[in-house]
Amino acid sequence: MNFFIIHGVYANPDANWFPWLKKELESRGFEMIVPKFPTPLNQSLESWLRTIEKYENKIKDETIMIGHSLGAAFILDYLDIKNKKIKAAFLVAGYFKLINNEFDEMNRSFVGRDFNWPKIKENCSKFLVIGSDNDRYIPLEATKEMAKMLGAELKIVNNGGHLNKKAGYDKFPLLLDLILKINKA
Repeated sequence: MNFFIIHGVYANPDANWFPWLKKELESRGFEMIVPKFPTPLNQSLESWLRTIEKYENKIKDETIMIGHSLGAAFILDYLDIKNKKIKAAFLVAGYFKLINNEFDEMNRSFVGRDFNWPKIKENCSKFLVIGSDNDRYIPLEATKEMAKMLGAELKIVNNGGHLNKKAGYDKFPLLLDLILKINKA
């Protein structure tokens, strides 16, 4: 089994809680893959799909993907566009449509389209959505709507902000606990 962490806009593999989670899961014997996607320069769905293609041989039925912010939307794009099945997806501070913020234009290719929800659910057996009640970028309603479209369990973190380092999340024990629980299931 392996894990992918997919970062968001203006982020990279060393941002937020990603290095901490990578270390925690590696210490338990799991393979961790944290690709670097082009952002903000050359950021587009097409360029991110080209980046993930380098890892296609690592994406299998037992893979778990973890996406933060735009990374969550990218996981939905991937499951919609590719014919690859994965075990689970954890979507943190995620969304799937334009949300009237300053990032809409640069994120349009990821979220400015209709998703094939049945295909996405067919390609991933378990979704878990984590959002915050005071995220300044992603309205809680968008997170709730994404969870509803996926038929996913929704965890809401009180006062979690964007669930990033700036909001105090350079570690994310709740996410680790949820991952370990799903792995035992």
